[in-house]
Amino acid sequence: MKENNYNIEEYRAKKANYITWVGFFTNLILTSLKLFAGIFGKSSAMVADAFHSLSDFVTDIVVLINFMIVRKPVDENHDYGHGKFETLAAVIIGVALLFVGIGIFYSGAQKIYSVLFLKKNIGSPGIIALFAALLSIITKEWLYRYTIVVGKQIQSKAVIANAWHHRSDAFSSTGTLLGIGGAILLGNVWRILDPIAAVVVSLFILKVAYDISIGSIKELLEESLDENTENYILKIVGNIEDVIEPHDLKTRRIGNNIVIDIHIRVANSFSIVEAHKINNKIEEKLKETYGENTLISIHTEPENE
Repeated sequence: MKENNYNIEEYRAKKANYITWVGFFTNLILTSLKLFAGIFGKSSAMVADAFHSLSDFVTDIVVLINFMIVRKPVDENHDYGHGKFETLAAVIIGVALLFVGIGIFYSGAQKIYSVLFLKKNIGSPGIIALFAALLSIITKEWLYRYTIVVGKQIQSKAVIANAWHHRSDAFSSTGTLLGIGGAILLGNVWRILDPIAAVVVSLFILKVAYDISIGSIKELLEESLDENTENYILKIVGNIEDVIEPHDLKTRRIGNNIVIDIHIRVANSFSIVEAHKINNKIEEKLKETYGENTLISIHTEPENE
């Protein structure tokens, strides 16, 4: 069983590493282009967008390091494997996104304040920034779709979180495109659209950061599975022949795997061999539903205890 679990994690790690390296090199090229376009195109929104893309490097590295650890087999110090490292990686990605969102919001708000209250002028962004934003939207949306498919295929929270980081970059570039386009096409008075776009985009980024972080933090804090899932587990166990009154159910997650601890009662007349066969049936049914790597502990009690 341990060997089987190791092979599964090895497969997941290879798939995750491949898609992450694709994202890494795509981000390298895209960030360079966006930073160049932002500086020479005199667009604060594009420079902010470039730094958002730069943060993708951090999350890509986090995912790569994470799967170097997660792919390791169970050892004497990690009886349940290394799945929690994957959850930790998702938290780190979420926090990285949070700081990116705050930084973009602050930068954009500062420019808006200087225009409205300090009456400062800001330069009109160049057409190169507009094309860079369009290229970024297309590239990052493609990268999101590619990454999210792999993340769901291998059921990796870290890879899925990284996919949403890519999409947040596409959102960022969409706002940037609208802001830059408005500033170029509508004239001097509307140059403020460039930093306004940066602020609007930052709100999308903060929402994604919250959604990614909160679920993973709850998992690190050993939060139980939702009520519907727990009720369904009790129903599965209760429908198995000779199982009496399943109770004291406890659940949690370790990375990609579910942990189920449950008590059952069996007839007083059953031998330990018969009770063991019932437990095997329970494990088979639960693993059919929640995956072969589901960790199950069953405490068997006599009916009249």
